[in-house]
Amino acid sequence: MNPHPQAGHLPTEKDLVHIPSLMAAYYTLFPDLKEPSQQVSFGTSGHRGSSLQHTFNEQHICAITQAVCDYRQSNSITGPLFLGMDTHALSEAACRTALEVLVGNGVQVFIAKDGAYTPTPAVTRAILR
Repeated sequence: MNPHPQAGHLPTEKDLVHIPSLMAAYYTLFPDLKEPSQQVSFGTSGHRGSSLQHTFNEQHICAITQAVCDYRQSNSITGPLFLGMDTHALSEAACRTALEVLVGNGVQVFIAKDGAYTPTPAVTRAILR
């Protein structure tokens, strides 16, 4: 298998994402519910997409988090919920959105102290402890 041609090189200007545009899109671009490519999509460790492509935005996070709250309520789950946050550009916005929905539903939430990043294995370990 050959390495990617950019391996070992700095990204070019066209490879970079304009973070203010990405953040604005998270709050202002809305998914078209009839467009399958803009529906919620999960990868191996969570929701995947880009706010610029209408595939990762506030509406997605609200819907996913409300579904978790509804599931917990319908199954009488009352224990705390551990919420992690990684280093991708929209993590802090998504975390804030999820917290608002969770707290609005009366769910006790544990997050890392001082807004620290928490990789999935760290959340798993906290749950197991």
